[in-house]
Amino acid sequence: MRHALMYVGGFERNFPNLSASSTSFTGTDGKEHTYLPWPKSADGLHVSYMEKHGKKFVVVRVADAQSDVPLRNEMVMVPGEHFGFNTRLSAEPTLVEDDNAILKLLEDAAKKNADHKDVSDELLNIRARFKAKMAEQKATRKAPPKPR
Repeated sequence: MRHALMYVGGFERNFPNLSASSTSFTGTDGKEHTYLPWPKSADGLHVSYMEKHGKKFVVVRVADAQSDVPLRNEMVMVPGEHFGFNTRLSAEPTLVEDDNAILKLLEDAAKKNADHKDVSDELLNIRARFKAKMAEQKATRKAPPKPR
């Protein structure tokens, strides 16, 4: 699967107003900036992140085809662990094909939001759908060819 990570503004200025319907952020210039579109090739999870002071990037929102969940507690992203190795974040949406890293990111976000049952439950629902899709894709790859 191909997942996408997208920058959605500076944390201190934008996190308090984040919701599932957010489509823009306030930049350091004080102007509203519309989110870039998600890449069409991103058929997995969509992960929105913000930047905290000190170049710390934090996950603030996770979405799949059925749910869009703004986090109540942000989660610091760890390169390699949460979005694979040799992946660089940029102003453009970043594509990630490391399912295990994205699964770790999702599980850590759920743990970080365990005190908010509505958020953690929906993240666990996304996790269940994600794991089912991973298993389905794995089975499809291992299926023997049909006889002719």
